[in-house]
Amino acid sequence: MPSNLVIVESAAKAKTIEKYLGRDYKVLASYGHVRDLPSQNGSVDPEQDFSMIWEADARSRKILTEITKSLKDADTLYLATDPDREGEAISWHILKHLEEKKKLKGKDVHRVAFNAVTKTAIQKALASPRDIDQPLVSAYLARRALDYLVGFNLSPVLWRKLPGSRSAGRVQSVSLRLICDREDEIDAFKTDEYWTIIAALKTGDGTALQARLNAIEGKKLEKLSIGNETMAHAIRDALPTGSTAYAVTNVESKAQRRNPQPPFRTSTLQQEASRRFGFSASRTMQIAQKLYEGVDLGGETVGLITYMRTDAVQIVPEAITTCRDVIEKTYGAQYLPKESRDYKTKATNAQEAHEAVRPTSLHRRPDQIASHLDADGKKLYELIWQRTIASQMASAELELTKALIDAKGSDGKTYTFQANGSVVTFDGYYKVYEESRDDDADDEDSRRLPKLTSGDALGCDAIEPKQHFTQPPPRYTEATLVKRMEELGIGRPSTYASTIATLRDRDYVTIDRRRIFPQDKGRLVTGFLKSFFAKYVQYDFTAGLENQLDLISDDKLEWKAVLRDFWKDFSHQIDDVKDLRVSEVLDALNELLAPHVFPPREDGSDPRSCQSCEDGRLSLKVGRFGAFIGCSNYPECRFTRQFSDSGDGAGAQISPEGKLLGEDPETGLDVTLRTGRFGPYVQLGEPVEKEKPKRASLPKGLAVDDVTLEKALQLLSLPRHVGDHPETGKPISAGIGRYGPFVLHDGVYANLDNPEEVFTVGLNRAVSALADKAAGKGRRRGQPAALKTLGDHPNGGKVEVFEGRYGPYVKHEKTNATIPKDRKPDEITLEEAIKLVDERAAKAPAKKKKAPAKKKAAPKKTAAKKAPAKKTSTAKKPAAKKPAVKKTAAKKAVPADADAGTKE
Repeated sequence: MPSNLVIVESAAKAKTIEKYLGRDYKVLASYGHVRDLPSQNGSVDPEQDFSMIWEADARSRKILTEITKSLKDADTLYLATDPDREGEAISWHILKHLEEKKKLKGKDVHRVAFNAVTKTAIQKALASPRDIDQPLVSAYLARRALDYLVGFNLSPVLWRKLPGSRSAGRVQSVSLRLICDREDEIDAFKTDEYWTIIAALKTGDGTALQARLNAIEGKKLEKLSIGNETMAHAIRDALPTGSTAYAVTNVESKAQRRNPQPPFRTSTLQQEASRRFGFSASRTMQIAQKLYEGVDLGGETVGLITYMRTDAVQIVPEAITTCRDVIEKTYGAQYLPKESRDYKTKATNAQEAHEAVRPTSLHRRPDQIASHLDADGKKLYELIWQRTIASQMASAELELTKALIDAKGSDGKTYTFQANGSVVTFDGYYKVYEESRDDDADDEDSRRLPKLTSGDALGCDAIEPKQHFTQPPPRYTEATLVKRMEELGIGRPSTYASTIATLRDRDYVTIDRRRIFPQDKGRLVTGFLKSFFAKYVQYDFTAGLENQLDLISDDKLEWKAVLRDFWKDFSHQIDDVKDLRVSEVLDALNELLAPHVFPPREDGSDPRSCQSCEDGRLSLKVGRFGAFIGCSNYPECRFTRQFSDSGDGAGAQISPEGKLLGEDPETGLDVTLRTGRFGPYVQLGEPVEKEKPKRASLPKGLAVDDVTLEKALQLLSLPRHVGDHPETGKPISAGIGRYGPFVLHDGVYANLDNPEEVFTVGLNRAVSALADKAAGKGRRRGQPAALKTLGDHPNGGKVEVFEGRYGPYVKHEKTNATIPKDRKPDEITLEEAIKLVDERAAKAPAKKKKAPAKKKAAPKKTAAKKAPAKKTSTAKKPAAKKPAVKKTAAKKAVPADADAGTKE
């Protein structure tokens, strides 16, 4: 039996390491965290000096049982979880569990950490064991307690004041504020018109160049100096063309050296992968995790990169030596600087500053292993390899040139143009890699200029005035948001991806063409927090807490002292807001969100006046399903609209009276498109006395702009009579219901594949669908058609992709697993799908064992009647009936908005 037990985090890593270590070692996976704070009030108790209760779920209990069982036969336990704060916490939890179970007697326990899943790195780690880093664990405990206290105490307040809303969590709330504040800047931005004047010039030998008007009569032009078309055309008309009236008056050239960027750390890897490949932060980390844990290279599983959650930019000396060797052999001695480059980390906490993200072997070129990687894995590995190699290469050398060119206008004024350009005189690290930029603006400095000398005469082919408009600040991309969070000190490398994923999963934001847009739900939550918990969504306050956590992990601050300071003010704030009336909350939000919720009207009227009645005032209202806009004269005036434009313009396009689509040819009634609290719908006619007009909601996927009279009449015609069943003679109808399109016969529903089929399905197709349903072949009601069949699961059974009410998911037998929002359903591979359903199945609660059947009472024997036994003092008296007591819930659901305690 193995005498050594090693615990790592993932199954893939466990298999690889067990191969490296041999038969004396057994390696088990913890599958991330094994314990967490249970979903109940009091899991963190400020009254008991922040004592914390830990609990293992059903899956984790199985894992802990397996660890305990395997430890019986082992002499030594190696806790080899990941080399970061979360990894340290997982080892601590396992150790605490084993101590509580008294299973460590006579066992040697060591904490080991390695930065790469390679044989050398693992053997080196086992040879240098250490104890659990308690300050690092304390930082974890402080972070987990803070997240719990914020989520568990703030969410109930938010639920009561704004039904349908949820807090976004301690770190996510601040990140959401960043996105919402940027949107407020965009909403408030006033566009200004301005013009630039571009001259298309050429040298004496006919070489073309462009120059921009820079000054008139020696006075430098500002951005908005030429403010309209009249001014621009007047300048164009004054300037000469087709002559040699343009003269070079000054040429300045200077050499510039550009140094390479350091190797990737977590945030810069996420930013560059987003810019180059459009990867979300969470997708980047998923791919990097696979590269780190190991890839099969011809029968051997090898970790290809070092650990990917890090603040560090330095790499170990032996990796630098290898890097320089590869540079010299591959690109030549001229690309190798005399001295190696030494990069310093900006991380304030040295204990969490590990090695940068780099290939485990720089001799392993991307083209050599491309056949062993999928497309995304190849892209990311190549990017990491290039950046690491480039970081030790020679600087790029450029020559920057600025030329000033004068011309005399017909109005007698001197017009000065400027032409910028650069020439790469030595490409240096550009040979391998050049960092992408966040913007796509035209960089005049990167243009090449012909050789120019002061006094040269130039011809002009054309003068082109160009109209421009000032632009608001751009919305964040994932790359720029991560960059900004890092600049402000919000979060840490392991939190960026999960923070953005959480905001998107809760529909606080959407991402369209890589830009992040806040949703109304997100703006409402941010408005509430800014109004009543302003301190806790301030950037510097959140950054200050992160710094305190760093000091805890550096053993310079006591973790419970940080919690005491935080809780003292936060609990008072919670108590104050609890006493507020909902109307006070809505008044504050009406004021704060007015530019977004009540934008100025074109006619200049009061944006908050009701358009349906004469004297009503519009205001935010709250209901079971969240916020909406309603009239103060309710119930006399029943005007409502969605919180704001839903993204397709529905809220803004449709007036309270509705948008007239046309007239129903059969009844002569108006067909209108309207919007209500639950979204857009079509309506036939108007209410008559107490009788409501016929209405039909727009099916999912049908945009307001696409609703025509014909489409509206089709929707209003539902349910549609398809025909009579040939066997029963009973009618078959088609319609759209809660679970999508269907056909109905004699109380039996059978689903159709898409909404359009409702309008075209014939009798044969309907009968066939109903027959399939009866035979168990068709989909059950509410069960959609598979979008794609990926293949077979190793345990048997198909793995398929479906579209559900809450988004796309993969299915294997009875297990459904949601597809991450950063992955498109058609891109999911069989391997990824199997991992998703297996993880989901592992999290499912264990089935309760059936209680053993009660034994039947033995038949009574016929016997002579006995005299009744005398009653004794030990005879049981009937229990006294207890008075009914109102039950109180001992447990509350953990707010879904508390920051996740597990890693990505």
